[in-house]
Amino acid sequence: MSYYIIQGKSKLHGSVKVNSTKNSTLALLCASLLNRGQTELFNFPDLEENKRIIEVLSSLGVKFSRPGNRRLLIQPPKKLLINKIDFKAASKTRAVLMLLGSLIHFFPSFKLPKSSGCKLGSRTITPYIFALENFGVTIKSKTGWFQVKRDPRIHNQEIIMYESGDTATAAVLMAAALTREPTVIKYASANYQIQELCYYLQKLGVKIEGLGTTTLTVHGVKSINKKVQYHLAEDPIEAMLFISLAALTNSSITIKGCPIDFLELELLKLKKMGFNYQILKKYFSNNGQTKLLDIKTLPSRLIAPKDKISAQPYPGLNIDNLPFFVPIATQAKGRTLIHDWVYENRAIYYNEFNRLGAKVTLADPHRVYIDGPTPLKANEIVCPPSLRPSVIILIAMLAASGKSILRNTYNIDRGYENLHERLKQLGAKIERIAEKE
Repeated sequence: MSYYIIQGKSKLHGSVKVNSTKNSTLALLCASLLNRGQTELFNFPDLEENKRIIEVLSSLGVKFSRPGNRRLLIQPPKKLLINKIDFKAASKTRAVLMLLGSLIHFFPSFKLPKSSGCKLGSRTITPYIFALENFGVTIKSKTGWFQVKRDPRIHNQEIIMYESGDTATAAVLMAAALTREPTVIKYASANYQIQELCYYLQKLGVKIEGLGTTTLTVHGVKSINKKVQYHLAEDPIEAMLFISLAALTNSSITIKGCPIDFLELELLKLKKMGFNYQILKKYFSNNGQTKLLDIKTLPSRLIAPKDKISAQPYPGLNIDNLPFFVPIATQAKGRTLIHDWVYENRAIYYNEFNRLGAKVTLADPHRVYIDGPTPLKANEIVCPPSLRPSVIILIAMLAASGKSILRNTYNIDRGYENLHERLKQLGAKIERIAEKE
């Protein structure tokens, strides 16, 4: 348990390097079970949600070591201990559902703990059930866990995803990776974590066609036993955090390592809202695949967009980036309509901004109107039970006049590494206070 004490209204300066991404890391941790050899991950972030998945995999017998800064060695056991799975750790992260795609190759029947994750409304596992039934998998809900069974004789070579979900697509990719016959996945997610998972699977010898599109053809292999290394790429969602913070505080900072393929539309919309920035450098991430930019933000006068802002599956505006437009809109002249159609409850959390002096009107569970600009003022708020709504409140507090307190910041720690220290390096006045549970 911890909380932040924030003295707002500081002008930010300096530079910040974008860290690697929680979502890609979680997918690769789950996929590492496919490899009977050693996986070494570079640029590995120290995040609470990663720790939960590592605890789950450790309970199965997987060995982990940290030989150096931001490096992680993963060594699967000769035999996975499925009956020893850590229910407590698994229940704290929805990412555990991706293990469905890897564990079905090693056990004809097993129990998978039910998970929680962000409280964003109704989040069923229907997409997993409908996709994995093409591999002979049946999933039945029990109290506190799922009963999973597989008939390996069943394999439909063409799969139509029930929805273009990131983690469901990841689970299907893992299922296809150790299936000898080709698998065509239609309406797959093409988001950044799926592309990174594909890069990793390719290193393991799995051939994948259509990478970066919504139709993937996977040529699986019988088994995998390779010593591989993979460099995790930078996080477009974290890059958007710093872009949002710069826009809100009207600050000039340099943001290094922005994955531009997953930020182009966000930056275009911000440009049309009056946000100014310069591109300083173009290069590739250490994985050799992800295109990066260094961006210098400039003081700007923001105006509300004429059209609504909403998210779409890639290559649309990222669903996780949509909340960052909420604090920006509080300082844009005019009325902004934000349509958060994916989750039933996430838009409701945007009402918390009214406690900081913003003018947010909830039209329905998916749409909010934001009138700006309004001066933000300090307050004491408990983080919502969701990562992105929590961190945008933190951003708003950094722009608010006076001293704010943000409590129960575990959800921020789930997805952002040492964020308060990195904000302090930019000139923010923020302290993290640890509490006993």
